[in-house]
Amino acid sequence: MLTAVPAAASQAVSQAAASQAAASGAAASQAASSAPAASDEFYTPPSPLPDGEPGDVIRNEETTFFLDPLKLTRAPADAQRVMYRSTDTHGDANAVTGTVLTPLREWDGPGQRPVVGYSAGTQGMGDHCAPSKAMAAGMEYEGLFISGMLAKGYAVAITDYEGLGTPGVHTYVNRKATAHAVLDMVRAARRLPEADLPSDGPVLTAGYSQGGGASAAAAELQPSYAPDVDLIGSFAGAPPADLSAVADRLDGHYAAAFLLFAVASMHEAYPDLGIEDILNEKGREVRAKIEERCTADGLVGHAFTRTSDLTVDGRPIGDYLAEEPFRSAVEEQRIGTLKPEVPVYVAHSRLDDIVPYGQGRDMARSWCDNGATVQFDTLAIPTHVGGYAAAYPKAYAWLDQRVRGEAAPTNCGEF
Repeated sequence: MLTAVPAAASQAVSQAAASQAAASGAAASQAASSAPAASDEFYTPPSPLPDGEPGDVIRNEETTFFLDPLKLTRAPADAQRVMYRSTDTHGDANAVTGTVLTPLREWDGPGQRPVVGYSAGTQGMGDHCAPSKAMAAGMEYEGLFISGMLAKGYAVAITDYEGLGTPGVHTYVNRKATAHAVLDMVRAARRLPEADLPSDGPVLTAGYSQGGGASAAAAELQPSYAPDVDLIGSFAGAPPADLSAVADRLDGHYAAAFLLFAVASMHEAYPDLGIEDILNEKGREVRAKIEERCTADGLVGHAFTRTSDLTVDGRPIGDYLAEEPFRSAVEEQRIGTLKPEVPVYVAHSRLDDIVPYGQGRDMARSWCDNGATVQFDTLAIPTHVGGYAAAYPKAYAWLDQRVRGEAAPTNCGEF
C-alpha cells in the first residue's frame, strides 16, 4: 500500500525508522501551507466538468519543483500544474491534478523525447498531501529519483491521483482509478502547449510501492483504456497486487496506517459495501481521521493498530475481505490478471517488511503465464525502503534500454 518509508525488523528499529520517515513524510503535511495561495482555488474543479475526453486539460498554471525544503535547489525542468479529465473506477468522469515537468536539457537520444508517467508512492489521504503540493514546497521524498529522470532528458508527468488535492477521498490502491489517472496524466502532458512535448512520442510508466501498483495497473489496462498512448515499457517496484495479502501483513503493524488508508479508499469507491456498518464507534472515528492524514502523521498516529479493535464483532478486517460483498470488490483490485502488451520490469525484495514479496512475484508469474515479456528481479535488501533504494538504479538502466530500442530481457519460468 504503500510508500518508501523507512522500516526495520525489530520494534525498536522500526519505531526509529518511523520517526525518520516523518522528516520526509512531512512533505505532504507541510506542502499545503508552503504552496502558493492560489493553489486552493486551482484544485477545485468546475461544476459541471467541461465536455471533453480523458486526458483533456481543464486548467493549468506555472509552478515550481524544488528538491529541498529551503527552496535552494530547483529541479532541472520547467513545471506546469495541471487539472485534467480522467475516469474513476466505475467509468464516470472526474477531475484529477498533477504536474508536468519538461527538462531544461535538450533531448539528444533516439527519436522523440520520452514521457514517463510517474506514479508516486504513498503520500497520504488528505488534500494537503498531494504530490504537486509537496513538490512545490520542496518536500517530495521521491524528488531525487524524479530529478534523475529529468537529468536524462525524460519528461515526467506525475499524477496526484483521484481525490488528492481535489474534492473527495483519495481512492488509494484502487486499480482502475490509479491506472486511469496515470495514463490520462500522460495524455494531458502531451496535450498541454506549455509543456512543448511530442504528441505521439514514446511513453514509459514507473513507480514503487503504491506507485508500483499504479504503474503495473496502467501497463495492463493501457491496451483497452489508452491505446493512443504509445507505451513502450513499465517499471513496477514492490507492487501491492493482492490487497488481501497486504492487509494480512499490515494489521497490527507499525505501518497499519496504510491498511486504514485502503479501508477509507474502499468506502469512497464502493459506498454500497456497508463498511461503516462493520465498524464500531472507534472504527468510524479512525476512518474519519485517517482521511485527513498524510504519510508521517498516519504512521505516528496509527502505529500497531489492530483492526479487530475497530469492528463491531471484534473480527479483523482481513476476515471480512474473504467474504462477500467485500471479496469481489477486493478482487477487482488484483493486478496481474491481464496481459501487458509491452515489456515490464518488476523488482521486489524478498525481505520487504510492508508489501509481501510473494504476491508481487505471483503477479509477475501471472503475466508470464499470459504471454507477457517480464523481467522479475528478486532483491535481497532488508525492508521496504531498502528495496526502493536497490531497485531504482536497475530501473534507470531498464528504462534506458527501452528508449534505445533494445530487445527486452525476460526471465519467465525462472522465478
